[in-house]
Amino acid sequence: MTLLDSVTLQCPYCWESIELLIDCSVDQQSYVEDCSVCCRPIHLEVMVDASGEPVVQAYRDDD
Repeated sequence: MTLLDSVTLQCPYCWESIELLIDCSVDQQSYVEDCSVCCRPIHLEVMVDASGEPVVQAYRDDD
């Protein structure tokens, strides 16, 4: 397991694929990160599964 893992997901605003670095040393986290394409705030829910892989859910600000 690496402490930082790269995850590609789709922005819930502009639908572009963006790459995020996830800190896998924290089992569960929730934070806001701006889209690198459209700069809108994405609410992220991150959980690290039993195998050490991050599972990321992305939500719009108005969801």
